[in-house]
Amino acid sequence: MSLGILALLALLPILSVFGFIVLFKWPATKAMPVAYLLTFLLALLVWKAPFSQLAAASIDGLITAASILYIVLGAVLLLNVQQESGAIYSIRSSMFLISPDRRVQAIIIAFLFGSFIEGSAGFGTPAAVAAPILVAIGFPAMAAVMVTLIIQSTPVSFGAVGTPILIGVNTGLSGQIEVSNYLNTHNINFAPYLNSIGAKVAIIHGITGTLIPIILVLMMSRFFGKKRSWKVGFSFLPFALFAGLCFTVPYTITGMFLGPEFPTLVGSLIGLAVVIPLAKAGFLIPEKTWDFPPKKTWPQDWVGQEFSDRHDKNGDSDKNGDRPHISIFRAWLPYFLIALLLLLSRLWFPLKNALASISIKWTNIFQTSINTGFQPFYLPGFLFLVTVVLTIFIQKISKKQVKKVINRSFRTLLGPTIALGFAVPMVKIFINSGAPGGLDKMPVVLASAAAALVGKGWTVFAAVIGAMGAFIAGSNTFSNMMFSLFQFATALKIGVIPGVVIALQAVGGAAGNMICIHNVVAASAVVGLLGREGLLIRKTLIPMIYYLIVAAVIGLIMLQVFKM
Repeated sequence: MSLGILALLALLPILSVFGFIVLFKWPATKAMPVAYLLTFLLALLVWKAPFSQLAAASIDGLITAASILYIVLGAVLLLNVQQESGAIYSIRSSMFLISPDRRVQAIIIAFLFGSFIEGSAGFGTPAAVAAPILVAIGFPAMAAVMVTLIIQSTPVSFGAVGTPILIGVNTGLSGQIEVSNYLNTHNINFAPYLNSIGAKVAIIHGITGTLIPIILVLMMSRFFGKKRSWKVGFSFLPFALFAGLCFTVPYTITGMFLGPEFPTLVGSLIGLAVVIPLAKAGFLIPEKTWDFPPKKTWPQDWVGQEFSDRHDKNGDSDKNGDRPHISIFRAWLPYFLIALLLLLSRLWFPLKNALASISIKWTNIFQTSINTGFQPFYLPGFLFLVTVVLTIFIQKISKKQVKKVINRSFRTLLGPTIALGFAVPMVKIFINSGAPGGLDKMPVVLASAAAALVGKGWTVFAAVIGAMGAFIAGSNTFSNMMFSLFQFATALKIGVIPGVVIALQAVGGAAGNMICIHNVVAASAVVGLLGREGLLIRKTLIPMIYYLIVAAVIGLIMLQVFKM
């Protein structure tokens, strides 16, 4: 069978997900079981992968899905506790003390605070933390998820303390004969070479990501404004550009000179420290405050299924005047705690080693080379649960309220359990579809066909492969693991600098997180928006395409500047 036909067949799982969810507007709970079955049959009948290998990949997928749901459960529990205590109203008041302008609130909470959570933990955690806060302060659930998905781009390559580079690219390249020969020829060791790739990634992201805040604002004004206009968003350009630079300048400098661990953390912390006081002072903010239309006019698609107006539904509205008073400090304390716990669990090695030491592993599943595992205490889900327990005591939640919180939270998880229970096993089959002694796995077949098709123009296309890998695998790290060596070998074959191509792979893998089905389902579930994944992906495709185009242009320029 020709490479072209194989590539078209390998593209079917991706097209099926995109077609069912984005074009036909199926909910993920319906689309993912069909996509899973299609991928399973392709791997079994066309790729001739052993049934035991596909079963093992499915088991690995179910364990990974459980890890994601673990995080979602913790985030939903925390949101429900905050709602039950009335803390969300204090949070809303505190944000209006900084600025009543929704554009400022989105930049501070989604872009800057979300980036800090990404730099600490990764795992799609920013949306699980930031989206509920935005809903709590009065954002439509659809807008809250959209903006938190868009920010899962620039900070992601250095998320979880540099994991996509230090684990993803490192695993893909280290010990490979092609890489060793290249480095020996240029008389350079692998560690500094990896850091040089990280520096290039920081430069591309730093330039491209500076405009993410204004893109957030433009998307909000176009899709959620009273006038549904791009033009309204441009009035906010000075502040948005300033906020972007406050993050990307320290981010880029850190990536160039200090390595891959800290760019996102440093950029977000400096950004928060500078932007919040200046926003409170009205610096560069237009006099006319921008807000969403009145809530009663919101289309149903905007509104969360579980969490919007909960107090009103229970007759506990503002008019009753009986909400418990929670101070602003106590209301925000759970989010400070989760941020602190995430940071300590990744940077304080005694705690990190203690949490990571307990792991449930299954190696060589069904006598295959596939392994899986679950770290119940190292995953962010455990830290969410710890924060929830502490919040129950801090905010003095009664046993009756706790029971209501638990019941409501587990009901919320029914939909995402079905969607992720098929989505992640489908991804694992796609990644593990290669037959021993037979065809390459589907992602490699797709990438090989793309390289053969575009030839010397591969540099323009490299970031797209990274984005495709993230869309499929749900992770910049896994995308880099899958494609770094392929990108390196392709760069050598066409005679361009491999380091730039690998950097484009990493940047593309970060951009792909904006439309990654895992992230979309998980973020939607937290705010009760499950079933509207297609609407979200259609919106976030716009900034992802921007990201890939600008990254490609910068990559072409870098080929003329860098020697390695």
